[in-house]
Amino acid sequence: MNTAFPRRRLFGALTLVLALGLFSAGNTAIAATPIDQEGFRRIGGIEQWVTLHGQDSSKPVLLFLHGGPGNPLSPIAKKIYGHWSRDFVLVQWDQRGAGLSFGKNPEQAQAPLTLERMVADGLELTEQLQQQFGQRKVLLMGSSWGSVLGVHMAKQRPDLFAAYVGTAQMVSAEANGKASFAQTLALAEAAGDASTVAALKAIGPPPHRDPRAFGVLRRAIRAYESQTSSPAPRDWWQAEARYQSAEAQAATEEGEEYSFLQFVGLAGDGMLSKIDLPALGPEYRIPMHFIQGDQDLLTPLTVTQRFVDSIRAPEKSLTLVPRAGHDPNPALIEAQHRLLLRAAQRLSKAD
Repeated sequence: MNTAFPRRRLFGALTLVLALGLFSAGNTAIAATPIDQEGFRRIGGIEQWVTLHGQDSSKPVLLFLHGGPGNPLSPIAKKIYGHWSRDFVLVQWDQRGAGLSFGKNPEQAQAPLTLERMVADGLELTEQLQQQFGQRKVLLMGSSWGSVLGVHMAKQRPDLFAAYVGTAQMVSAEANGKASFAQTLALAEAAGDASTVAALKAIGPPPHRDPRAFGVLRRAIRAYESQTSSPAPRDWWQAEARYQSAEAQAATEEGEEYSFLQFVGLAGDGMLSKIDLPALGPEYRIPMHFIQGDQDLLTPLTVTQRFVDSIRAPEKSLTLVPRAGHDPNPALIEAQHRLLLRAAQRLSKAD
């Protein structure tokens, strides 16, 4: 017996299902099916790489905003966040100028990268996700550079999001830069670390006009954070096989270089210099939650705390994670997971 379902009959059945609204947001009959999608989507007029993974497609959608801005999470996301797929549909996005999105659009290297364009990309992707899943709200999580995009997105379109979670939250170029430099220099002086003290004094406090100065400070930060933070497993940083091809690695490396120069600017005039979240105003219409490693020297607690204290939102919180720095480790990831689960529970009750 031929069990193949004729294409016309299949198309008609799908049309009937859609017409009846069985995939609408309020319908509880949506089948709990896994989702495993990877590919390019048209966002902001170019093809950008987006992956979606979840064990149950009816779970809340969680959009990650990676840092850098040229450091996509997609190659390592399953190692770090894979177990979250039980509770969420995990969406990783190689932002404009990063990873496979940069590889798909090499002409991007001749174009400027702006905060406004990338925020617009993020909002367009969110609208696509809502259309795909029929959900009114998306959970939004931003890390480091991604936390800048996230706050702007939450501010501009609160109707799209259930909650925002910022980790290693950047607040302003001036406040973060000055606090980061001062705290790192103080640690080096207290440790009698003459070479680091000399390197930091040579570049001086921000703002910097030499793009290499950011790298000098970042290397010192990593060195001191490593002394007081619990490390992440080494295999976290091993890319999945599909991202290990020569083509993918070249796209990642070239995108990182391009994005870094766009971020700091050739004369200290890049996207970093324009970051000023307090200038957006204190009012937020969605829950705003923040998670901070207590050893974070790049986005220091003093700056994050002032920002959280200054904003008004339906809910807000700041969670401090001991022995965690700017980069993720297991304790930081677990704290993020717990917070997002609570946000998801509130989302399900609201629906």
